[in-house]
Amino acid sequence: MLARLSIRDIILIDRLDVDFDGGLSVLTGETGAGKSIVLDAVSLALGGRGDGGLVRQGEAQGQVTAVFDLAADHPARAILQEQGIDDDGDLILRRIQAADGRTRAFVNDQPVSVQALRALGATLVEIHGQHDDRALVDPAAHRSLLDAYGGLSAEAQAVSAAWDRRRSAARALAEHSARVEAARREADFLRHASEELGALAPLAGEEEDLSIRRQAMMRAEKAAEDLSEAYEAVAGSSGPSAAIAGAIRRLERRAAASPELVEPAIKALDAALLSLEEGGAHLQAALDAAAFDPRELERIEERLFALRAASRKYTTPADELAALAEKFTGELAAIDAGEARLVVLEEEVRGAEAAYAAAAETLSAARREAAARLDAAVMAELPDLKLERARFVTEIVSDAAAAGAEGIDRVEFWVQTNPGSRAGPLAKVASGGELSRFMLALKVALAERGSAPTLIFDEIDTGVGGAVADAIGARLARLARRVQVLSVTHAPQVAARAGRHFLISKAPAAEEARVSTRVHALAEGERREEIARMLAGASVTEEARAAAARLLEGAA
Repeated sequence: MLARLSIRDIILIDRLDVDFDGGLSVLTGETGAGKSIVLDAVSLALGGRGDGGLVRQGEAQGQVTAVFDLAADHPARAILQEQGIDDDGDLILRRIQAADGRTRAFVNDQPVSVQALRALGATLVEIHGQHDDRALVDPAAHRSLLDAYGGLSAEAQAVSAAWDRRRSAARALAEHSARVEAARREADFLRHASEELGALAPLAGEEEDLSIRRQAMMRAEKAAEDLSEAYEAVAGSSGPSAAIAGAIRRLERRAAASPELVEPAIKALDAALLSLEEGGAHLQAALDAAAFDPRELERIEERLFALRAASRKYTTPADELAALAEKFTGELAAIDAGEARLVVLEEEVRGAEAAYAAAAETLSAARREAAARLDAAVMAELPDLKLERARFVTEIVSDAAAAGAEGIDRVEFWVQTNPGSRAGPLAKVASGGELSRFMLALKVALAERGSAPTLIFDEIDTGVGGAVADAIGARLARLARRVQVLSVTHAPQVAARAGRHFLISKAPAAEEARVSTRVHALAEGERREEIARMLAGASVTEEARAAAARLLEGAA
């Protein structure tokens, strides 16, 4: 609940501190005393729109501080945790309004954005009046109020979770479908390339090895002819070996007769013959080494040229063709797997859609049951509020094509103010006074589940009196058993039912010529006098005092 409100330099207020209790508190006072200023200050503290015109004349800035006493499980504490703000103890909202129009917001003395302040404020206080522009106008809020009234938070969360799963499944299917479609466009190329490279069966390092072998064979082919001619010249049939051998034999026959002449020549010729034989052996070995099968060279060249052609075709080094072949094979396998995965994802989408549809239908049916109960509860309040000829209807339109995280229902509060008139949205059909009474009846019905912990009513009793004003007071008092209620009122019947009564008045500011708005908590005798003034006007009579006393006694 709102425990304390402190206002500094806002319009007519120079310094104001007010402590509030639970239950019903009323604020009364003459027209122009500053009741609306207090509400404007509260709205500013809750994140309402700032305005440099709110700052008291002659001051550089004004500020409003609102202190709230909250339960440990209040939704505002979750927002504090999200914002990284200490949530132990009281919740303190502070808004500073500069005369130049700028504002600053603080929560528990930590700077926050106005949006964060407004989000907190929405969970703490609801302000309602004849020209209410909040929950009673916004159909999205109507749906939330109906869910709260029906205790449908679990069903609503189930629908929201099912919607998220449906969207996730649809997104996964769309992304995978795009990948599969792109793969399908490449499939023909991949299949041809995979088959071609598979038939080629390239090996890592194969191109270099074949190139080396081919170059060696080509070098050997060029050398073989010269080696053969050299061999023929050295060791062939026309070579010198036979002539040298014959010369050696002839000289040996003369060696006995003239050894000193022949033996040196024989020795030299023997060495020459030996060298020729050795050279012939080397040439034969070289010929054997250079020998190759021309068909093998042809096979090597065909293989090498095929590898190099594939390298050019796929713009890939020959040594990487084997890896490329594996890549193409893998991509083809992925396409096949992708097609299978596509079937699985399509089934998951159908399952998610069916699960969402079932959850949404369950929630929709529960909403219709809750709507019937809510309509009956609101209708029960209307006769005492002099709306006995009116009808309140929770209009639910279900459309699967408009499905969303909140379900398939559009929920809107409709009214028919008179028999035979056309029913329509509450905020459009009801007049100002009717709107405030419909709103009060609705808030009474929603008090236990669909309400902020503090409700502020701004002159919702304007234009009514007597029994209607008394009925409004009775319902405000009933609301105050469950939530804190603050009401700005001109009706003595409403004021008499309050637990606390604050009088708003204007008085000269200390040491200033200007006036300043004051808020005074009235004692019991002062309450009777103020209610008598509300009954009688400027001149309070004894009859008015007696009537005020009867009102207070009747409300006790």
